Amino acid sequence: MAKTDILFRDNQLIPIWEKVQRGERLSLEDGLTMYGTPDLISLGKMAHFVQRQKSGDAVYFVLNQKIEHTNICILSCKFCDFAVKKGDPEAYGMATEEILSKLSPEIHEVHITGGMPADWPWERYLEIVRSIHEKFPNTDVKAFTAVEIDFFHKKFKLSIEDVLKQLKEAGLRTMPGGGAEVFSERVRKLIFNQKIGAKTWFEVHKTAHRLGIPTNSTLLYGHIETLEERIIHMIKLREAQDETGGFLTFIPLAFQPGDTGIKPRNHFTSAIDDLKTIAISRLMLDNIPHIKAYWVMLTEEVASVALNFGADDIDGTVGQERIAHDAGAISPMKLAKDQLIRIIKDAGKIPVERDVYYDPLNVYADNVVGKIPYLNSSPFYFNFETHLFKTLPISPRRMGVLQEKEQLAAGPFSLMDYFRQEDRLELLSWCIATRDQ
Repeated sequence: MAKTDILFRDNQLIPIWEKVQRGERLSLEDGLTMYGTPDLISLGKMAHFVQRQKSGDAVYFVLNQKIEHTNICILSCKFCDFAVKKGDPEAYGMATEEILSKLSPEIHEVHITGGMPADWPWERYLEIVRSIHEKFPNTDVKAFTAVEIDFFHKKFKLSIEDVLKQLKEAGLRTMPGGGAEVFSERVRKLIFNQKIGAKTWFEVHKTAHRLGIPTNSTLLYGHIETLEERIIHMIKLREAQDETGGFLTFIPLAFQPGDTGIKPRNHFTSAIDDLKTIAISRLMLDNIPHIKAYWVMLTEEVASVALNFGADDIDGTVGQERIAHDAGAISPMKLAKDQLIRIIKDAGKIPVERDVYYDPLNVYADNVVGKIPYLNSSPFYFNFETHLFKTLPISPRRMGVLQEKEQLAAGPFSLMDYFRQEDRLELLSWCIATRDQ
């Protein structure tokens, strides 16, 4: 993309755009400049440029089920409208059988987070993970935030490493990124002083990465944090990713005020703030593969626009989500698969159904034609300016399945016999394709 492709209304963005084009890392000052700009469209175009370098036109979604196994919690975080104390009329705790009854073989991911009751034994948590893994072996378990892992570590007198090892043996595949909120001691002391701080959160996630458990990362924004604290949060995540490479995605979580008293109940983040945060996340976090527009907290409409502001993931069907909705989220409790596909296509993107690791399972695009190059033509391929291509993330192991579904027609050809450059699609590092739009 040439420099003239963006008509800047704010000249302060031009040096940042030049850094982005050169592949240079952005600074705290760059982040604050981007938050301060009135030129939202140019900011979105910069983020979209980076997103297309990483994912092309693909937007990922997953068939998932959210399980909040209990709302009983020993903590009392000011911003949380979900947790209650034992004995509260609204308190609940789900038995393993009840959890299993909410799942089906079609689901690729089950996401488990909840409160922290004082009287549940360690084996109960292991049983939940183990039972899901045994009954639904093709469903990946993503479970327990760093806050919950630290709770298990302290309550059951196990090291963080032992907690994670035992959960992994039971069937844990990945971890959610919740509990980070914002990496600011000032904010932590004011609204979640009983919760872990940044040091412990990173210790848990780095340990998980070392054990081969990839994780997500998050930022809760739109409460009492400053814009500088948001950017510092992103930079700390970027530094940790440099060290471990274990973060799969970054999820900006828009604060839902509910009855917390932090903000009036209906004072949600603005769409402008949401889109800026998505775009700035994509530009600042150059080493985290994916940015998620979490429709549950953004609403479907804002999430759809965010797909052209740097986001390449929209989460999934969810099933039923209580934490954000107890705090007043106005989005639906769940979305059907065809609704997610429609949202993605309406944004001009290619819907890609994924698993928990972002391996593609199905691509919902019409008239996809793939061509596999001869091996002896690979030197020619490596001379391509790959940053100019659109990217279609189809894993080679899925090509046979896609052919059977008539979503992909694949055949060998020499790379010297190539299509017009603007029509090419890169399949991983060794395929070229074109799509009839």
